[in-house]
Amino acid sequence: MTSFEIYRDLQREVTEWRRYLHQHPELDYRLPNTARFVAEKLVSFGINHIETGIAETGIVAIVQGKGGDGPTVGLRADMDALPIVEAAGKPWASKKPGRMHACGHDGHTAMLLGAAKHFARTRKFKGSVALIFQPAEEVELPSGGLKMVLEGIMDRFNISQVFGMHNRPGMKIGTFAICDGPIMASQDDFDIIVKGRGGHAASPSRTIDPVVIAAQIIMGLQTLISRKTDPMDSLVISVTKLKAAEAYNVIPDNVEISGTIRTLSSELRDFAEREVFASAQGIARGFGADIEFTYRRSVPVTFNHTKETNSAITAARNLVGAASVDDKVRMSMGAEDFAYMLEARPGAMILLGNGSSPSLHNPAYDFDDEALAYGIGFWISLVETVLPV
Repeated sequence: MTSFEIYRDLQREVTEWRRYLHQHPELDYRLPNTARFVAEKLVSFGINHIETGIAETGIVAIVQGKGGDGPTVGLRADMDALPIVEAAGKPWASKKPGRMHACGHDGHTAMLLGAAKHFARTRKFKGSVALIFQPAEEVELPSGGLKMVLEGIMDRFNISQVFGMHNRPGMKIGTFAICDGPIMASQDDFDIIVKGRGGHAASPSRTIDPVVIAAQIIMGLQTLISRKTDPMDSLVISVTKLKAAEAYNVIPDNVEISGTIRTLSSELRDFAEREVFASAQGIARGFGADIEFTYRRSVPVTFNHTKETNSAITAARNLVGAASVDDKVRMSMGAEDFAYMLEARPGAMILLGNGSSPSLHNPAYDFDDEALAYGIGFWISLVETVLPV
């Protein structure tokens, strides 16, 4: 068998695993069935060093190579689903109403399991592979990636480098994309309570109308981007929640505004926290109102390290050829909690083509099983690149 025939052979079995996981999605840290499924597969492969219960339902398994002592390289897959009603209409659709694998974590988990089976069978590398199965990527603080790092997995398992992979709709099956440096944005969230004076909607002059003030604040926040940041910098401020009165004829005392902020630098995170507060407070006070402000730093920038990025590029090119690897992909303003692992150890995140599927977090999304062989193949090629015998 050629290398790719081996990956294709694994794909048939891994497709069954992926579809099973898709039918049985679980949320955040509450992954008893998913974690049990993963652990049972790892045991069936003959892997002896398996630790469960990390970050509640996370798993780390160690596979020792035949090539002797060497470093330990971490490979991470996320396992949790999303609270979305599925609309893909596939035979393997979710059996749990209101939950679905809308981000492809079923595929990520299945691909790492496929690679794990190969590693356990061949052990064609020098050193060790740490298989990291992470819960709660889709939650706010503390996310599973942060929790696993805080529970000491990097030191506990002597991990020297760490790598992640995420599927991307719109990229052709069999292609990869990566870049050195920032590849995904940080994510911060904010809440603003505009505190005015309510009253009857027929007599607005007797109120300090927080609804009008909130509207001014929302528009004012956009000028922070257009007039206070360099146009070459990347900053996104999106207001996503607005809560006011529940009656047509009531001007409320308070209005709640919430949103998210994405940047690609720590300096812009500091700027956004400072300036969103100053802008909202200034506008509110100008109308005789005031605000309460809460700012939560969630996920840092996903930052690829140069040496590890080059290793990932080499591994992908060895698998699919240079023409199918974009090594200067445009950065995304989405966020990914693998960033915490990249803060703890040098490493890289690579993107895997998922074809022309609907976008991530869309009810009609589904991981394309044709991508499984390429994901498995990448993990195997990467380990052989980073831990050569």
